[in-house]
Amino acid sequence: MVENMAGYNDSNRAFLQAFMARSSMTFEDAQPILAAILTVSEGRTVDPDEIEKDQFSDFIAAANTAVSPFDLEIRSLLPQVIEPAQQDAPATPPKRVYALVNTTSDPLTQLATTYSPDEIAFLKRLLDFMFAKNNTRLCEGMVASQMQAVSLHKAPSGERQSTSNDSAQSQTAAVQSLRMTQAETLVIHLIEEGWLQKSAKGYLSLTPRALMELRGWLVLTYNDESFDGRAVERIKFCAACKDIITVGQRCEDRDCKGRLHDHCMRNFFRMQQAEKCPLCKADWPGDNFVGERAITNPKQRNTVPQQRRSSSAASSAVGEGLDDEEDEE
Repeated sequence: MVENMAGYNDSNRAFLQAFMARSSMTFEDAQPILAAILTVSEGRTVDPDEIEKDQFSDFIAAANTAVSPFDLEIRSLLPQVIEPAQQDAPATPPKRVYALVNTTSDPLTQLATTYSPDEIAFLKRLLDFMFAKNNTRLCEGMVASQMQAVSLHKAPSGERQSTSNDSAQSQTAAVQSLRMTQAETLVIHLIEEGWLQKSAKGYLSLTPRALMELRGWLVLTYNDESFDGRAVERIKFCAACKDIITVGQRCEDRDCKGRLHDHCMRNFFRMQQAEKCPLCKADWPGDNFVGERAITNPKQRNTVPQQRRSSSAASSAVGEGLDDEEDEE
């Protein structure tokens, strides 16, 4: 890809090709790949355990230099959903995920190379449900059950999809509904391709790769202003690591922006030597959740009756999140 870059060799090219074929990986995923590459380049058997994190970081840095002219970048993020194998050992830090993301183009437009306009419109309805309808002042869920997701297969009347990138000749066409079986298949494909992940309780959320790829778009789309001019920030950030938070805990004060990932919270409170909100310094409650637990936790479920709606009622209300949030408040 980059022929004349100093120090960039066939080993770097092989690693970048392997990364692009997978889109995302952890250091543990990269160890056998780099071991195989170095076995060939060095003419000796390299064991995966010989690959150190510093060596992996060097390959990542070289790959980023190579792909930057093409508006691509390898970014990293800690997973927010704890894997079942780690639930019995919560002190174990999650494995950092590295992903190749597009830095300039609209990520939803990039998906159009794989999915049809109607499928992209379905994905947009699903994101609206997660980050608008199911993410209110009273309950920051940001998830959808698979049944709720599939129930969004019907396109609302009047929904339109752009069919041209030329602003001078922009054309739109009415979005067609998907059949329920098509929506089910699409959700499965989005999980398999690393855009969605499904929890043990059946809730869908965005993967680390999706959060990295869609970060700018999510902020631009959902941190807007409501109809009365009051600022609405549905995409919130961890006070410790500054990354988007979709799973974690929040301050008792609903007007405070204090949020912490589960994996950030342990280190943050240990350094602060007190369990206080990082912003307003109030006592940290420990049972006000962000993400799936905001829906499934008994305390919060009892205070948010709207979350107990049937999936069909929730589906029909997609797109009305701003209005409903005013009612809830």
